[in-house]
Amino acid sequence: MDEVLSAARSTHWSRLNDRTLCDSCLGRLFGKIGHGYTNEARGRSIRRETGLQEGPCWLCVGLTARYTDLADLVVRKLEPWEFDSFAIGSKIDPEIAAREEVLWSDLGAAGPEPLKAEVNREVGKVVSDRLRKEPDLTHPEIVAVIDPAFDHVDVQVNPLYLRGRYRKLVRGMPQTRWPCRRCMGKGCDRCGGTGKMYPTSVEEVIAAEVMRESGGRAHALHGMGREDVDARMLGRGRPFILEVKEPHRRHLDLPGAVARINASGIVEVDALVPATAGEVVPLKEDRAAKTYRIALRMAPPVEEAKLKSTLLALVLEPIAQRTPERVVHRRADTIRHRRVLSADVRGVEGDRVELRVTAEAGTYVKEWVHGDGGRTRPSLAERLGAACEVLELDVLDVHDG
Repeated sequence: MDEVLSAARSTHWSRLNDRTLCDSCLGRLFGKIGHGYTNEARGRSIRRETGLQEGPCWLCVGLTARYTDLADLVVRKLEPWEFDSFAIGSKIDPEIAAREEVLWSDLGAAGPEPLKAEVNREVGKVVSDRLRKEPDLTHPEIVAVIDPAFDHVDVQVNPLYLRGRYRKLVRGMPQTRWPCRRCMGKGCDRCGGTGKMYPTSVEEVIAAEVMRESGGRAHALHGMGREDVDARMLGRGRPFILEVKEPHRRHLDLPGAVARINASGIVEVDALVPATAGEVVPLKEDRAAKTYRIALRMAPPVEEAKLKSTLLALVLEPIAQRTPERVVHRRADTIRHRRVLSADVRGVEGDRVELRVTAEAGTYVKEWVHGDGGRTRPSLAERLGAACEVLELDVLDVHDG
């Protein structure tokens, strides 16, 4: 406290004129000096030292005396939500904020703390004691924003994130909800009023059970890439993070949700474990190679020896892929350079072939097989001198380490 009193002695108190301050506002003029004291305690000590007059607070107009009442408002507003950590925010009347700036300038205040910071901290202390929950200013699960002028509290519920790996066991299902191209999700004759191109998606199957547990408002699935609608995702599965927006409950029966997802027969997940918002971008930007099973038909048929030698020559050869014809309507028409890392023949029966191919992230494997009318070069079809039609495609592994 000696440091605070020393700063107070050198302050131009005569410039206060007839403006009186409460103890909290007085102490907050030195709020960043002398740790371990409340602003109110600082203010009492300064008043004893300087003999400053008491009276109605010109600055906060009684706000610092209302922290308990404001905390009561917050506690009632948070009742419907389950959470372990929280933070308090506030909207300070612009006139109060302006008076604060003027006061700091007039007095040459040393190390002042804004009223907003004190409101957030002191109300947070009371709320923490009432709810027996810890404040978390960095990653709170819920934020209560107080507007003291109107005794109003807004609640911002941060999303719940769950991580896992999914397997898509059927073809003809997208990773995420695909709005109808004609009505853009509103519902029309083409989509049977559903607003969707496909009846369901990997996201909807997984999210349905998590939403049932959490009572969330909406959801989004973030995947480490995505497979084609007509491809299965097998093996260890594809890493994903499910984001649940405004969850009412956070302590979920995750094993139960996993069991119900896996009982669908069309999607399986290995597990669901808590994740954070900070994990989403690295997951989406991960450039993991992928291994595929490709079933194709050749016309005319090609001898197995020629097929094997052609594949061997194509491995690690740079590929130039112009955005495929099938997706150019929704993606930039550009040229990407990729490589196939390995390619093996797993079976040949007449004009039918099964391949095992590992390629860099972002490789259009179907187009590498059939050439896409020359938009991918080189291609297997080009080097074989035969038309190659992809009959089935499965993702067998995502090599994310």
